[in-house]
Amino acid sequence: MANTLRKTSRSLHLWLSLVIFIPVIIVIGSGLLLQVKKEFDWIQPPTQRAPNAYPTLSFERILQSASTVAEANIVTWEDIDRLDVRPNKGIIKVRGKNHWEIQLDAQSGDVLQVAYRRTDTIEAIHDGSWFFEGAKLWLFLPAAILLFVLWVTGLVMLFTTLKSKYRKRHYRIN
Repeated sequence: MANTLRKTSRSLHLWLSLVIFIPVIIVIGSGLLLQVKKEFDWIQPPTQRAPNAYPTLSFERILQSASTVAEANIVTWEDIDRLDVRPNKGIIKVRGKNHWEIQLDAQSGDVLQVAYRRTDTIEAIHDGSWFFEGAKLWLFLPAAILLFVLWVTGLVMLFTTLKSKYRKRHYRIN
């Protein structure tokens, strides 16, 4: 029984690992980049600090300041993906839909930094949504489930191997 279980686990382990190889490599690679995103400015621009901490800018002034940055190509609110207000650092991050990030002084509206932000793209690659509609649900989720099955079959192989070695050692002693 244990021998059959070990052979079945080994075979299942081999074929499932071949099936999910590419999605798992993509998840691991992008996950590693996301783990170190704060360490590399190329991935995520560092958050600046402004001398005054409390935001007083109006939405109109935020849009006006953001529209002065040519790279971001912001003209209307439709061009903005989100605002990230950091009162303790005195800044407002304006993220354009084209992934450019503008960091503004939360009181004066001065542009403190302009940089391309790659974390959103890396996150989309990580969860599969970057590739095509449905990849997240129909490719990366099944790969994650199969990865769990690989983990279980690996444990079965480990357990049956250790059990077999224990029996062999135990019978040699007796």
